[in-house]
This record gives sequence, structure tokens and C-alpha cells, in this order.
Amino acid sequence: MPDIQISAIICTHNRDTYLGAAIDSLLTQEFTANFEIVVVDNGSSDRTREVVEQRSSHPHLKYIFEPTLGLSVARNTGAKAASAEILAYLDDDAVASPQWLQVLYSAYENNPKIAIAGGKVTLIWPPGIEPPKWISPGLAANLGAYDLGESALYIEQPGSTPRGLNYSIRRSFLDNIGGFDPQLGRVGKNLLSNEELQMTEFALQGGWQVAYLPQALVAHNVAPERLKPSWFLNRGWWQGISECYREQLAGKAGLGQLQRGSEKFVRGLYKSLQYITDPAERFDKLVYAYGQIGYLNAAIHGLMSKTNKK
Repeated sequence: MPDIQISAIICTHNRDTYLGAAIDSLLTQEFTANFEIVVVDNGSSDRTREVVEQRSSHPHLKYIFEPTLGLSVARNTGAKAASAEILAYLDDDAVASPQWLQVLYSAYENNPKIAIAGGKVTLIWPPGIEPPKWISPGLAANLGAYDLGESALYIEQPGSTPRGLNYSIRRSFLDNIGGFDPQLGRVGKNLLSNEELQMTEFALQGGWQVAYLPQALVAHNVAPERLKPSWFLNRGWWQGISECYREQLAGKAGLGQLQRGSEKFVRGLYKSLQYITDPAERFDKLVYAYGQIGYLNAAIHGLMSKTNKK
């Protein structure tokens, strides 16, 4: 298809129950120019291929099978298969608003300094289920919620980076930094993360801009199995590991990680006691503290591995 202005990419792994709605939200985009949809099947064993083939009559849509598990691997595969300079990534369990592609594309067209852009994310709760009272706004972010307000702005702190489920990136920038790092990002059932944070760090260090565009709205389905305290604790554990890996990749490994992790662990426990009467904030701080155990575990393994190599 000639003159593709933007490529929408869905990386998916065993999410056939949600995938159809995600693809359909892209097929019905109100976009004034040409676009394509690339579905990267990352080693799925369910009905993923069938879901895509049911929509194969649409000329916008292409299917690619990537057998090597890993979200970053799948994202890089999607980028290689895509035709456009602007790459827009949508999660397989999310639904894009009708203007999603148009808002993203216009931002890049109007500002050549933008390397990364993403929008607001709201949550779709399972039918008949109310948000548990023990989920704080901070923990809701672990479910994908992302809201920096109603006005567009440029991100200055990497911690505020757009969420990967509603994420776009300029191909020339992505190529320049060598793609998404396969050592970060989810692989199968592990919950490694921080790849978007790392991308924002690279962009800001290189003089690029990272934009938050509230009108590029996406809604994210909350899977019922995630509404358990154990899921959030596991998510916190992997967040700690991800932060440790990110520091190690940035050359910040060493004994200092043990001190930082220990201090953050104690701080998390102390704050959980401060919020003893608030179930949401109390659990939030406990998840944070538990994540520091994951951080310390990864730091110790890193030090042992370094010692063994010597």
C-alpha cells in the first residue's frame, strides 16, 4: 500500500478474547490519510491467527508470526514490517478512540522534534465488578491508567512517560537507538517493564521531545485475574527487578544498589504504617516495599554473576 502515513502495530500473545475489539477499533479510525495495521502474533497458542484472518478482507491489515517470546522482540518485528515513519503501538487488550491515529499523526507532523507520544488511558472494568477499595490511584497505574490532565504537554521526567499500551514513536529515532531493548519488556508471563521509561530517557538525553496528548485516548480492559492482591504484589516484584536491570544496563550496577534498595524497602514499610487506616494507600506502600525485595534480589544476583565472571 503506497504512501502510508502511520503504521498501527498490535503485539499480541494469547489474548484472542480481547484482540478482535482492538483490531476493530483500528479498522474504524477516522483518519484522513493512509494507514496500515500490523498484528504481530508473538508465539500465541490460542485463536489469535483465526481472529486476524476473520478480518483479512480489510486491505489495511497484515499478520506476522514472531516465534521468539518477548514484547520488545515483537515490537521490533512490527517496526521492521511496518511501512510508515510514525509507529503507533496499541495493546491487544485495549480499544482506541476513533481519532487516535489522527491525533498522534498530527502531533508528529506539526513538531519534527517529537520522538515519542502517547495519550490518556482509561480503564474498562470487568462486567459486574466494581473497582476494589484497596486499589489506590498509584496501583491503578499498574493496570494501565494514565492521566496527566486535559491539556497536551511535554514530558520532562522519564517517570511520567506514556504507557506502552497507548504509545507511538518516530522510526528514525527508534532506528538510531537500535530498537527496543530485548532485555526489558515482558517475556511470556514475567512482568519485566521499564522499556518505555528507558526510551524516554534516551529521547530527552538526545534533545528530542516526548509528548502527552490527552485526545489520543485509549481504553484498557482490566482482566479479572488482575483484581487480586497477589497480582499487584507480583507486579511490584517485577517492577523492582525491572528497575534494577535498567540501572545495570545504564552502568549503575554495584554495591550502591544494595544501599538504595534497602533504604527504599524501609521507607515503603514505614509509609505503610503511616497509612494504617487507609486500605488503598497502605497496600500501595506494601506493594512498593515488596518490589524493593525484587530489586535487591536482582541486585544480589548481578553482583554474584559479576564476581563469578572474575
